[in-house]
Amino acid sequence: MEHLKYPIGKVVIPSEIKKENIKSWIVTIEEFPTRLEKLVNNLTEQQLDTPYRDGGWTIRQVVHHCSDSHHNSYTRFKWTLTEDKPVIKAYYEDRWAELSDTKEGPIYLSINTLKALHAKWVYFLRLLSNEDLEKYFIHPDGNEKVTLKENIGIYAWHCNHHYAHIENLIKKMGW
Repeated sequence: MEHLKYPIGKVVIPSEIKKENIKSWIVTIEEFPTRLEKLVNNLTEQQLDTPYRDGGWTIRQVVHHCSDSHHNSYTRFKWTLTEDKPVIKAYYEDRWAELSDTKEGPIYLSINTLKALHAKWVYFLRLLSNEDLEKYFIHPDGNEKVTLKENIGIYAWHCNHHYAHIENLIKKMGW
């Protein structure tokens, strides 16, 4: 069950984050919308409504979740650069996944959102200075301090994590 939930493992950010890490992570973020679109483009409505694991979200919910989550992350970057050590607003992603737009909405809405958001996000990320990358926000769950450079790595992982959920289901089902 753990392998189905975390097909690429849980996120691991190196203690020393190098410029090469950041550049690689940004490329992952940049390429994600196109990779995701190619992966899900030819799936039927029934396939989109198939959960990637027992008790897990459907492919449709995963696609919409990526859009929602990445939009929230982009906003957290902006808060961090315009406020002093902001405590960010967490959200109930499990509840968002149960809303009708996420459970029933066409995936192209979120694919298109991801394309636009990631283009803007990547442009923004590439302009960040070393000083910017050291700034951090406070996540209210455990008052965890998260630097912007760590958050880039977290979201590169997030892209690959959910991509693997969908890809593994497609392979398993022979689609």
